[in-house]
Amino acid sequence: MASDYYVHPTATVEQPCQIGPGTRIWHYAHVMAGARVGRDCQLGQGVFVDRDAVVGDRCKLQNNVSVYNAVVLEDDVFCGPSMVFTNVINPRAFIERKHEFRPTRVRRGATLGANTTIVCGVTIGEYALVGAGAVVTRDVKPYALVLGVPARQAGWVCYCGTALPQRAGAILVCRDCGRRYRETPQQLLEPLVAG
Repeated sequence: MASDYYVHPTATVEQPCQIGPGTRIWHYAHVMAGARVGRDCQLGQGVFVDRDAVVGDRCKLQNNVSVYNAVVLEDDVFCGPSMVFTNVINPRAFIERKHEFRPTRVRRGATLGANTTIVCGVTIGEYALVGAGAVVTRDVKPYALVLGVPARQAGWVCYCGTALPQRAGAILVCRDCGRRYRETPQQLLEPLVAG
């Protein structure tokens, strides 16, 4: 049976699952029965997608990323190499806690850098950028740049992923694409129309 997505011969794709057209599943990846993967995604070597996990359209999961049950990636999410999701807050090998999975949501366009850890139960906001090696233990605002262990906000990023200049209360202009934003004490407002 011909499909409209690609699966490398070493990958395992259990049925039934949903995989969108144009998706490419590479070496030794494993998609469990019941998983949902959108269109035009890239699942790198050693990627694992659990049975109740959701991966939106145009997501890129680099090598060795595991997307466990109760994790939802919206469209256009980037997961850097070897970044980690969790789904139980207090795991023990000898105690079954599958009924305690805490949902994690990564909103549209967010980037999770290499070797980041996302502790379960948080939401990563739209177009946020989590720096490499950070450990996220609480929600991340849309467009926020977070760094460190535990992750703390270090600034804002543009829709295009470039760090914005830090000028409190000012109009922030992206040096790469020219998008303009207005910062408030709590959030970065959507791009402003030029003029």
